[in-house]
Amino acid sequence: MFPLLWAVVGAAAGWLVRWGSVRLARLEELEPGFKRWQVFGPPILCAILFGVFATEPMSLQLLALRSVFVLVLVQVIFFDMEHRLILDRVMFPSMALALVVSLFHQPWWAGVATGLAAGLLFLLLAVVGSAIFKAEALGFGDVKLALFMGLLLGPLPTITALFYGVFLAGVVGVGVIIWTRSLKGSIAYGPYLAAGSLIVLFQLGRGQ
Repeated sequence: MFPLLWAVVGAAAGWLVRWGSVRLARLEELEPGFKRWQVFGPPILCAILFGVFATEPMSLQLLALRSVFVLVLVQVIFFDMEHRLILDRVMFPSMALALVVSLFHQPWWAGVATGLAAGLLFLLLAVVGSAIFKAEALGFGDVKLALFMGLLLGPLPTITALFYGVFLAGVVGVGVIIWTRSLKGSIAYGPYLAAGSLIVLFQLGRGQ
């Protein structure tokens, strides 16, 4: 019964994510879309994820904290898919919260070191990719997302989440190439990195 109740909480929180994303888009002078997946996607996905996370035995405080990070990642998924943008207004507060949480883990510096390493890795990939392809290969939003992932997940889980994200992006990228019959298409990387983070965040809950 509790997972079902928490799923209802997730649906309500997902509507807030959608409402907040619309407001943030307008602050960025972007026009929010109102297709069905854009409107109903966040509450539906949040409801599913909240319900799934609630099936694992953990304290209510830990569940609530992880649910906050679920909301952040869901916002990243849908906003980046819609606008090809990961917002500083979302990432900086989220990184600050993840940093505080990481300081309570053992060793306390592991999350900080992982976040910096992941961020620097993606910064390097962004710079090298731009130099080679003469176009933006990775956005700086992806760099901040990688830093956030390191702070949130820690060393080995971050590697796993990045692997999942790169794999999912690769599968979708190949699908886009086949569908469009062109190598000129591009995809937003953020949603797949965020999806990898959600998978690993759930796995961490199962391990406790």
